[in-house]
Amino acid sequence: MRGFEARMARAWTVLGTRFLPFADAATAELPLDRLLRLSLFQVTVGMGLVLLTGTLNRVMIVELGVSAWLVALMVSLPIVFAPFRALIGFRSDTHRSALGWRRVPFLWMGTLLQFGGFAIMPFALILLSGDSQGPPWIGQAGAALAFLLAGAGLHVVQTAGLSLATDLAPAESRPRVVALLYVMLLVGMAGSALAFGALLADFDQIQLIRVVQGAALATMVLNGVALWKQEPRDPERMARAAPRPPFRSAWRAFAARTGARRFLVAVGLGTAGFAMQDILLEPYGGEILGLGVGATTKLTALLAGATLAACAVAARALGSGVDVHRLAGCGALVGVVAFCVILFAGALASPPLFRLGTALIGFGAGLFGVSTLTAAMSFESGGAGLALGAWGAVQATAAGGAIALGGAIRDGVGALAAQGLLGPALTSPSIGYGAVYYLEIALLFASLIAIGPLVRPARSGAAERSARLELAGFPG
Repeated sequence: MRGFEARMARAWTVLGTRFLPFADAATAELPLDRLLRLSLFQVTVGMGLVLLTGTLNRVMIVELGVSAWLVALMVSLPIVFAPFRALIGFRSDTHRSALGWRRVPFLWMGTLLQFGGFAIMPFALILLSGDSQGPPWIGQAGAALAFLLAGAGLHVVQTAGLSLATDLAPAESRPRVVALLYVMLLVGMAGSALAFGALLADFDQIQLIRVVQGAALATMVLNGVALWKQEPRDPERMARAAPRPPFRSAWRAFAARTGARRFLVAVGLGTAGFAMQDILLEPYGGEILGLGVGATTKLTALLAGATLAACAVAARALGSGVDVHRLAGCGALVGVVAFCVILFAGALASPPLFRLGTALIGFGAGLFGVSTLTAAMSFESGGAGLALGAWGAVQATAAGGAIALGGAIRDGVGALAAQGLLGPALTSPSIGYGAVYYLEIALLFASLIAIGPLVRPARSGAAERSARLELAGFPG
């Protein structure tokens, strides 16, 4: 019997390594249970992203009647902190603490910022909708402060958390660990989207307060569990005599790496191409296709599920030697097809086609995100925090700017169409949304042009003969 149990244990180990995504990310230095506990910070980040760019923007636009341009401005406020992600990562690389910690202080402060933002957010949104006796500016200021605090906390927690995971993992397993954390972000998004959709199916303001403040409490608890006994204390490493290079020198060394600037441009264009629809996808489903709050909130779960599938595909493809930039280009191409499907769904009034387009957006964004994150690790210079911070800074800045621009374009073009200034054939409410989707297609093609020269040339003779059809053939 004991021999049978040993054989079963070995078989289960092999099965888990072969079929469970990223099961081989665990090592003796960073066991799977400790790694999964650390990944809880990504779950709270995913939950926050769903609230900021999914559930709350739909509630503000449709249920509370707030203008889309104002909602886009609020959701994009965290962009103020996005450019500082590289600095945050660098500071966590060189932070001096009497306790010998580098990452934990940043993670804890980011958690407090998240908690504070979500704690005051529902009351600020109710004031913003005009359901009060006070002046309008109080609601606007409160909502701006809530989004700013929550967004800043998300940036700090994610940058420092990814850096801590990179510190704890051995060098050979770091790409798989980072990929696992990316997957946990999607799991947090999918799970929280389903939970928020169920809790807000019968919407009222009291329920909104309960849901958002419950998310604030969950953020504190999960991040506390994630941080517990993760980073080892090393006072000698943080001694004041240790050299501390200036950020400008470290950034110049990073930017001087071959292809680094072109890579960051491609990341920015591709991220903007996928993110511009973030606050418009659910309102599009509600206004154009007549879907309810629960149904549109579940779209975020569908988006995250498709992105999770893309992570598994990307892990297998990268493990088999597919060029990371080529795979990122494939993700951008999938995004182009996805937005074409979304446009057809509105024209045909087809919710199933709309859901297919949403899934394709998630799949393309997943391929692009995992591939560019993996590529960013190869540019590491001066510490994991700086490399991941640079990737995150460009990505978050491009996403925030695209979100704000998307809302403004939707409102502006929609107003022109409603007044008949675009012609009698362009008066539908879908015209404003369509303008955004067409622009996203153009941005994704621009990302392909930027990333093309980074693609590794094919080595086989057949591949070389068809090189003109490859992404590397796009003009630089």
